[in-house]
Amino acid sequence: MPGTPHEVQYVTLHGHRRAFVKTGQGPVVLLLHGLGCDHTTWAPVIDSLAKRYTVIAPDLLGHGLSDKPRADYSVGGYANGMRDLLTVLGIDRATVIGHSFGGGVAMQFAYQFPERTERLMLVASGGLGPEVTPAIRAITTPGFHQVMGVLTLPGLRHVGAAGMRALASTPCKHTRDLDEVAEIFHSFKDPRARHAIRHVVRAVVDWRGQIVTMADRAYLTDAMPMAVVWGRDDRVIPVRHANRAAALAPDARIEVIPNAGHFPHKDHPHRFAKIVNEFIRSTQPASYSRARFRRLLREGRAIPASSTLTPVAELPSA
Repeated sequence: MPGTPHEVQYVTLHGHRRAFVKTGQGPVVLLLHGLGCDHTTWAPVIDSLAKRYTVIAPDLLGHGLSDKPRADYSVGGYANGMRDLLTVLGIDRATVIGHSFGGGVAMQFAYQFPERTERLMLVASGGLGPEVTPAIRAITTPGFHQVMGVLTLPGLRHVGAAGMRALASTPCKHTRDLDEVAEIFHSFKDPRARHAIRHVVRAVVDWRGQIVTMADRAYLTDAMPMAVVWGRDDRVIPVRHANRAAALAPDARIEVIPNAGHFPHKDHPHRFAKIVNEFIRSTQPASYSRARFRRLLREGRAIPASSTLTPVAELPSA
């Protein structure tokens, strides 16, 4: 169900205009969207969350209404951009929620700026294993820009998007996410958006799959409340990556939502908002200690390659 349209505000950082939505009052929740999406992916849950929290939902650089320059599209660069956005808005700390690629940005933000991260929630997140849909790997291939330029010409674009939306409306669980894919496909009509997305993907994915991983830094979550939410029918990033999260961060809360795909916050917005509320209400914000962070970095914690993973069927379901 689409949510209420929200007023988009703008701020210029480092010469580039950034779009964002800010609404509600209370503790701050930063919502980071996935690859090719924008703040509207969170529309079904923004109003519910804004009843209790100050919700910040930006369009990441290269996405939505934000500028699409030739710039740093690395995960670390995005984390820096979110720090700077919060600083300009006068916000010191936030609970950070990231979906898909935005989950990777959220993890990087928490790693780079633990003193500004109260909690971390990953939603169908990247960075938990190499597997990813071939459609995303294809973005890294030569000729993507040119081929997509042809496919997004007015006639072809409208037919393609209409076909995806029609398939999304069928009962088939394997096509449930195609309405969101249609929006991403439609955005590719802008050559600047195609260039930006290609740079983003090349920074985190190669022909073998995802490059960026939280495995070597997962021990740092000992100092921070963490939750992981996944749709059981996710066809973009396998739900078994929630198993990996459970192994890497044993104290993390894992929620696998039945009858949901790669966008559980859109498939079940009320349930998703309830999960967020329960997570925030039942945990204390992380208290940053430089000495503790230093100790964690010095001691580290190796994750054995043969770590036993909890089967998805045994993970708690929403």
